[in-house]
Amino acid sequence: MTLFLHKSILLLLLIIQSVACLSIENDTISTGVVIKDSQTITSPKQIYKLGFFSPPNTTNRYLAIFFAFSQETVIWVANRDTPLTDSSGSVTLSRDGNLVILDGTNRTVWSTNLTTSPTNPVVQILDTGNLVLREEASGDMLWESFSHPTDIQVQGMPLSQNVKTGKQVLLTAWKNATDPGTGRFTGGLDVTSGTPQLYIRDIEGRPRLRSGPWNVKTYPRIGLFGKEPYPRIRILRILIRVSVSVPHRFYAHLDGFNHVTNDSAGNFFFTPQLMNDRHIISSVNFSGSMERKVWNGNKWDLVLVAPENECDVYGKCGPFGSCNIMQSPICSCLRGFEPVNEDEWRRGNWTDGCRRKNRLQCGGDGFAMLQNMKVPDFAKPLLSMVQDECRTICRRNCSCIAYAYDGNIGCMFWSDTLIDTQDFGSVGVSLYIRLSASEFDSSTRRKLYIIIGVAAGFVCISVMMFIAWWLIVKRKGDKEKDTSIVEAGHMFTTDSTAIVLRNESNEVNIGELPKFTFKMLANATNQFHVTNLLGRGGFGPVYKGIGRGILYLHRDSRLRIIHRDLKPSNVLLDQDWNPKISDFGMARIFGGNEDHGNTARVVGTYGYMAPEYGMGGRFSEKSDVYSFGVLILEIVKGEKNTHYFNDELSLSLVGCAWKMWSEGNGLSFVEENIASREMEEEMVRCIQIGLLCVQEYPKDRPSIEIALSMLSRDIVELPLPKQPVFVENGSIPGPGSTDQNVFSSNELTLTVLDGR
Repeated sequence: MTLFLHKSILLLLLIIQSVACLSIENDTISTGVVIKDSQTITSPKQIYKLGFFSPPNTTNRYLAIFFAFSQETVIWVANRDTPLTDSSGSVTLSRDGNLVILDGTNRTVWSTNLTTSPTNPVVQILDTGNLVLREEASGDMLWESFSHPTDIQVQGMPLSQNVKTGKQVLLTAWKNATDPGTGRFTGGLDVTSGTPQLYIRDIEGRPRLRSGPWNVKTYPRIGLFGKEPYPRIRILRILIRVSVSVPHRFYAHLDGFNHVTNDSAGNFFFTPQLMNDRHIISSVNFSGSMERKVWNGNKWDLVLVAPENECDVYGKCGPFGSCNIMQSPICSCLRGFEPVNEDEWRRGNWTDGCRRKNRLQCGGDGFAMLQNMKVPDFAKPLLSMVQDECRTICRRNCSCIAYAYDGNIGCMFWSDTLIDTQDFGSVGVSLYIRLSASEFDSSTRRKLYIIIGVAAGFVCISVMMFIAWWLIVKRKGDKEKDTSIVEAGHMFTTDSTAIVLRNESNEVNIGELPKFTFKMLANATNQFHVTNLLGRGGFGPVYKGIGRGILYLHRDSRLRIIHRDLKPSNVLLDQDWNPKISDFGMARIFGGNEDHGNTARVVGTYGYMAPEYGMGGRFSEKSDVYSFGVLILEIVKGEKNTHYFNDELSLSLVGCAWKMWSEGNGLSFVEENIASREMEEEMVRCIQIGLLCVQEYPKDRPSIEIALSMLSRDIVELPLPKQPVFVENGSIPGPGSTDQNVFSSNELTLTVLDGR
């Protein structure tokens, strides 16, 4: 009887042991099952295991999850801060339903610490690497290891933050290579600034590394991990510097679809999605760096270490400083700023950063564009799909010190400090920094070479001699109208009645304006010698003509003069490339308080005539402003208005300028040989000034002095132009014409130019 009892007990123990062994080979731990130190459970597809391990150079034991095919790669540690000192430990489900780790004396050293006791709990390791504790009957999740990560993120594991409570799920580095205890650095998602970003911070919360904002598709071209995204797919592009000798040569590694999503409870999640037959891990190591590895079938390949260089370290150049790894020194102050401490800056200590040179005045401030930038930290986003709206919003808010635009984020604004800014050199977004108007003076003179000819042509030209000759010839016309001079085989008729000004000498008093006799002019031109001939216009030959320009004609002269035929062929360049206005054969003088006039004889060149003049014969100084605007657009485009017609868009030069500018694509209007992103802001400004000058109604056009102030940036802020007239079908048609480049039968001029 006693022998039978012993055999029965032995058989029962063998059965219990067999059941226990079967459970161990499974993927679950159910009530009553004990996993000892040497035993493991494996996920259904045998990807992950749960068991005990010891780090290198130590005998301490920890419960961990590791890869079945690479057991030295530990992705999660349970009792990281309470190690077992020997191999007598075990893991099981306690009576209250918690998963617990017991030492050799059955003392609990770690627990899941559930607040409620489940009825029938079960622990399972999934093929995602997630260890879950759930109710077996209902499947309700009670606890999961993904919500309590250590230092590694695997595919399918979310890092998150709740914007309402601030609670975060973060990676936490080991103390060192042999101790998995809680270390000094954490890594994860942060959305407190309004745009999701990845950070690595130290134990005091100071940033060590920042990715840059998520732009819906990638951690973008404005961020550390996405300096140039893949097209059409939502990914995180990892860039690797493959050679220090080729600093801009990068290879990209595709690590799966990385989503930033949010739910109704205010949680934002950053989740690398699962990919078949590919295992990728990201970790925050004990030195504060992020590493990315890919399993190649035999070993882990290291594809990313960040920070990659000094510029990737958060705030390397301090407030208002910018880092560029390709420069020496790597730190420089943003435009409009200077080092706080010059001595420290020269020694390579840039932590104090920079300070503003000139105080902002709000209303008169402008914006400097910095291209290919990683945007600063603490951006405040505002959804807007039109870039011009960003500028308008920032300009109206005096506390806004910078803005940027991304097509998927919208507008981003900064109102305090610009920190952790980096110049990528070839990729990134444009950052616009608010500066005092005085900051633009010297740089504008260097950059506005496109409009130097235009501005100088109407500010510095002097036409005193030519105006004097014009007035004197008109006054003396009756006396000398039959005079002609033959020289070197050429005859030039000096019939002053051909000049439109002939009837106005009695209406105005030219006062102290210098008077020149015909003889004086003949002597000045060597008897109108051919060597002094510049060209022949519709009203006769044109000789070398010095003056101050259109501003003198409209404002500085005692007699207001309207040119009425401003066009490229009437703007001449001397040997020093100084522009001169010529051909005053159709000019009109206003006396007293006159500021406009009417005529039944419309003279000039279609394409340069203001609408009110070409259609109704009304002219004023704003008529010249219209011609000036056309001239600006011609210089920017590099084509004549009268010869230009866009077959694809069915638009004239003015219409094409309006369409491209109003669509925010002004750079496409610029002549390709001078178009560049570096000059985009200045070129678009010239186009806008030109469009302001060619508005339909004279009252809407600026005066010539206002236009010149805009060009020289004495006026920084520009109003928005209204749509010009005749923008749909080429040049304004003349009476009885059928060709697109037609001219009226009224008294138009056609100038024939000869080389000087």
